[in-house]
Parts: sequence; C-alpha cells; structure tokens
Amino acid sequence: MDAGVFECSREDLADNKSFQGETQKLIQPASLEDPKLQKLKEALVDWINCTLKPEHIVVQRLEEDLYDGLVLHHLLSVLAGVRVSVEEIALTSAAQIKKLEAILEELNQKLGLQESQIKWNVKLIHNKDMLATIHLLVAMVRCFQPELHLPPNVKVEVVNVEVSRSGITSDVQTEVLTEERDAASDSLSGDEAAFQSRRILHSGWTGPLTTDCTSNCLTHFFIIIQAILQFVNRNLSSVGLQVVDLDKQFADGVILLLLIGQLEGFFIPLHDFTLTPVNSNEMLNNVSLALNLLGDTGLQVSKVDPQDIVSQDATATLKVLYALFRKHK
Repeated sequence: MDAGVFECSREDLADNKSFQGETQKLIQPASLEDPKLQKLKEALVDWINCTLKPEHIVVQRLEEDLYDGLVLHHLLSVLAGVRVSVEEIALTSAAQIKKLEAILEELNQKLGLQESQIKWNVKLIHNKDMLATIHLLVAMVRCFQPELHLPPNVKVEVVNVEVSRSGITSDVQTEVLTEERDAASDSLSGDEAAFQSRRILHSGWTGPLTTDCTSNCLTHFFIIIQAILQFVNRNLSSVGLQVVDLDKQFADGVILLLLIGQLEGFFIPLHDFTLTPVNSNEMLNNVSLALNLLGDTGLQVSKVDPQDIVSQDATATLKVLYALFRKHK
C-alpha cells in the first residue's frame, strides 16, 4: 500500500462513505523503507520472473503487476499445473475481479490453508494492496517451492483503521511476513549460506561435503542443486527433455548443447555434434563444443576439463550448470 494512503487525513476518511464500516490495514511509512521488506520484495519479484521466464512474463512491481490476475493465473498454471477457465487478458475492472475470484478460489484450495490463515482477498489484491499481495506470494512460495530461501524475520508496523459514522479508531500492530528461523537452523545467515554454497561450487571438492561444511551449509548446497535442476528442466521442457541426474545425463554433451542453445537463443547444426554418441571420443567432442560455445558467449568456467564432465565428475558438471544458472536465472 502506498505511503500516500496513510498520509490522508482522518477527516477525509471519515467523510468518504465508501470507507465506512470497513477495517483497513495501512503500512507505516517507515516500514515501507525497511531494508528487510525491500529484500523480500526483490526476492519475490526474482522468483516470479524466474518461474515465468518461459512464459515471457516480467514483473517489476508486485502490487502493480498482480492486481488483474494475469500473473497469478500463470503462476498457478506453472506451479500447480492448473489452468482456470478465464480470459487471458481482462481489460475492465469487472472482468478483472471476476477473473481474480476464480483464480483465488482455486489457489486457496491448492494452498490448503485455514480461513484464519488467509490474509488476502479479491478486493485487496485488485486494489493493489501490498500487504495482502506479499502475504499471498509468501504462502505460494511456502507451498509450491519450500526449498526457496526467502529473507527471514520480515515484519512491518501496520495501523488498523476502522471507520464509522462516529469517527475513526486505530491501533498499531506488528504484521509478520516471514517467520523467524529457530536457533538451530540459523547458524548461518542467508547471505552467508549462499556464499558458502557458492564457495563449494567453485572449489575443487571431490569428497563428502560433510568433511568441511556445516550441516546448514550442506542443506543450502542441496537447495541450490535443486534450484539448478528446476532451472534446467524449465528450459528444456520446450524440447521435451527432463533431467533427473545432473552428472550422468550431461556426460555425453547432448543435453548440455541443447540447453545452451535454448538459453542463448541460437540453433546448433546437427552436423556439428553427435546426437547419439556411442563412444567416449564422440562424447568428448560434444562436451568440448559446448564449453567452446560458452566461451564464445563470454561465459568462462574455470578449471573445467571436458573429460571431467564425460567422466561424470559431479563438481565439474555443477560448475558449468551453476554458471549458466547465474547468468540466465
């Protein structure tokens, strides 16, 4: 909700009959500038854009870009495999509200929350209410992609305003957007855990992770692997491929070449590589071509030998995939 809404006078609210009998939550202007809230909003925008990249949908501002139902409809389709029978683009306010009603009804069922846990409704989302929009998106992340790390312990100060003919009553409360992590799981901050995960990917690790990494770091490492796997499959879905084993399925270089072609937007002629390699030399030529193409696009992956990938070296394969993930996520 815009800070300007909070700045309107109590007299203006009381005089406007459309507000009477309603209770509204207004975010305190100071909370709107809270760095934790800004990071949460950025994380949610990145998540939406990454999820909907194959749909060619880009979100810039949460409350401004989700109010008409189009983005929520595509998220529901991609994350839950559900297509609601609604018009793709609703131009009028009435059509948007009707569309939102159908989408939120289906979405609320998928989220499986109790009524007391639902902090959004059609009117709030359509009115571009930031608080309700964030609550909804956080609930979607928790349900559909629980491995995704969101900034923890994000809270905002809100003013509950109730308007009646006799005047306005209000009280200030703290609204929790994301929960605190318990002490056992908070040994590393989000930034530190991400850094540690990147350190492992860039290291020369070839043995068990537990030899030089905390349990929390290990958890975040596998979260990143899962994110890379989802990223790979999302971009390979258009060619009918799915990866379940990162190191083995990339060993012959074919899927790697197809993935690079999808991400970089160019076609690799079939005569340039072996589509069905049957020996290590053909696999090595495919992987070498893939790494050379990456170099041509300006993406350098240090200390990765084509033979390592052919030999199903997990570290080498992950380095290449992580580099692509960072560039194109």
